[in-house]
Amino acid sequence: MSYVTTSTAVRAGLPDRLSAMRKAVADMLRKRRLYNQTFRELAVLTDRELADLGINRTLIPEIAAQAAYGK
Repeated sequence: MSYVTTSTAVRAGLPDRLSAMRKAVADMLRKRRLYNQTFRELAVLTDRELADLGINRTLIPEIAAQAAYGK
């Protein structure tokens, strides 16, 4: 005995695609704001304060990226 299974692809309509794009843009902007905020907060610290945290000033962009994007 054999079975046949068929499936049809559901195409998202324009409103669905626009909604998904709006959500993606909003998420991207939220992450960028978090990156900028983290960068600014670390950048205003003195070298001594950064050293107390175990952070070198050159690592600030990387730390901000990790906080915002998880990279």
